[in-house]
Amino acid sequence: MSVDLTLEPKTKRPKGEPCCEPVVYPDVERAEAIRLAELAKALGDPVRLQLVDVLRKHAGKVCVCELVPLFDIAQPTLSHHLRKLREAGIVDSERQGLWVYYYVLPEALRELSAWLH
Repeated sequence: MSVDLTLEPKTKRPKGEPCCEPVVYPDVERAEAIRLAELAKALGDPVRLQLVDVLRKHAGKVCVCELVPLFDIAQPTLSHHLRKLREAGIVDSERQGLWVYYYVLPEALRELSAWLH
């Protein structure tokens, strides 16, 4: 199968004229893009992604003391990752006595999932 292409010499476009029209425009508004980027950035670490996976599968509140043995990191590092997820609005927590219990905020995951589909 042969394709006939007509090649034309390269010409300079007039100053200020765009080189071409955009093929598509973004559907995501700036504020929504910022929010989605925050979610994606928070999930961009393998430990955080695994934490969300554990919390999502548990579908309830999980004590931080139950999470520590699952990861080969120190408790303060685990708390740092949980704080980043909390700041992004992916998880929330409740203090009960000495312990802090974490849980996933399904709205945040739905928001990211809706955009990906």
